[in-house]
Amino acid sequence: MLSTTETKLSPEERQRERFRNKSAFVAGKYLRKMEELSGSPAAMQPFFDTLKDIYVRFKDAVRPPDVKTVGTYCMMVPQELILAAGAVNVKLCSGSYTAFSIGDDITPRDACPLIKAVAGFKSIGGVPLYENCSLMIVPVTCDCKKKLASMLMEYAQVHIMPVPSSREADDSIEQFLGDLYALIPLLEETTGNKITYDSLTEAVRTVGCAQYQFSRFLKLKQENPPLIRGTHAMAVMNALSYMPIGAWASALDALNAELTQRKADGEQISRKTQPRIMITGSPVMFPNIKVPLLIDEMGGALVADETCMGDRFFYDPLAIADNSFDGIMRAMANRYIRPCTCPTFTNSKQRIFRIKQMIKDNAIEGIVYHVLRGCLVYDFEYQMMEEELGKLNIPVIRVESDYNEEDVEQLRVRIEAFIELLKLRGQTHKEGTHGV
Repeated sequence: MLSTTETKLSPEERQRERFRNKSAFVAGKYLRKMEELSGSPAAMQPFFDTLKDIYVRFKDAVRPPDVKTVGTYCMMVPQELILAAGAVNVKLCSGSYTAFSIGDDITPRDACPLIKAVAGFKSIGGVPLYENCSLMIVPVTCDCKKKLASMLMEYAQVHIMPVPSSREADDSIEQFLGDLYALIPLLEETTGNKITYDSLTEAVRTVGCAQYQFSRFLKLKQENPPLIRGTHAMAVMNALSYMPIGAWASALDALNAELTQRKADGEQISRKTQPRIMITGSPVMFPNIKVPLLIDEMGGALVADETCMGDRFFYDPLAIADNSFDGIMRAMANRYIRPCTCPTFTNSKQRIFRIKQMIKDNAIEGIVYHVLRGCLVYDFEYQMMEEELGKLNIPVIRVESDYNEEDVEQLRVRIEAFIELLKLRGQTHKEGTHGV
């Protein structure tokens, strides 16, 4: 039976209202699950509030009235350029189950959930974060992203950003540099602001301050026993998609201070015997955080996140050798391509090296390889990753999932069994060590 409010709405408005209600309910449920996890730091509240504002209250990104927002669909778009143009950068990739269900009807069956969710948001309308973007930038990292760009053109101004297939070749960097220079006039036209040497250096400083706070956060995450749960760390990184970067850095500074105090007080949120786990593969985006939640709930310690929504996004700072405008642009071209571990590149040696480095730095005992159904670039690399990790005697489990809740119990059984295996291995190793 329709409510009095719904009967006054058009069919399109009624559908939109139902979408918002269902979407807010699901997002609110997962927010409560994150907040109710034991050991949640008080300084997590700004990050939780941001996710609530976007997904439950359907607010727009925080910005002054006269400032434009530029939406991006990949971490390869330099946010320094967007900041230098006087705009706010929001990342529009989403894990919304409700938007996914709508996008499922208008995209091919085998398209990945991320693409379906974005298509669902744009087709339903009425979501301020998407509706108020003055420009959307879509790097072509896979075929689905390419077709997504063409779909988005029906709703908004879209810039398609080529991504080179190689990260090592100098001509690939030169090509990407040219693409960044081509982006400048478009950003200037969109915002009405010129990108100057001063505005660019100030943007680099702002991002650098945030990266410094993130480097502190990474170091604190390496503590054993852990000082923060992996699901909470993922909430921090997901909130970066929607917060002004200065506000995010300030909130992270407060969280770092609380975690530092926890360390000094000897406070821990889990036992040292809990197996230390890293997640890699397809990105984990709110509210689709069922996999990290299950790891935390089933007794694992999720201490590292090698995905484009996690540790990968911010770990490598900008290295400027030449302080001229062109020197800064070249530094950006290098920073956003050379260290990137996205499997869109033909050579995966850098990705393997980075994962091995993270295993060592974080004392990883097991890896959860997350694959979104239809995300072929990540799924293609699983066998190679399994072989490389086998050489290090690191167990890995592949978990394939969609944007829905139907597979939660199946995932729970598999993740719980994997964690029990890691505990058994740890106990066996400990007993063997004592016997020596």
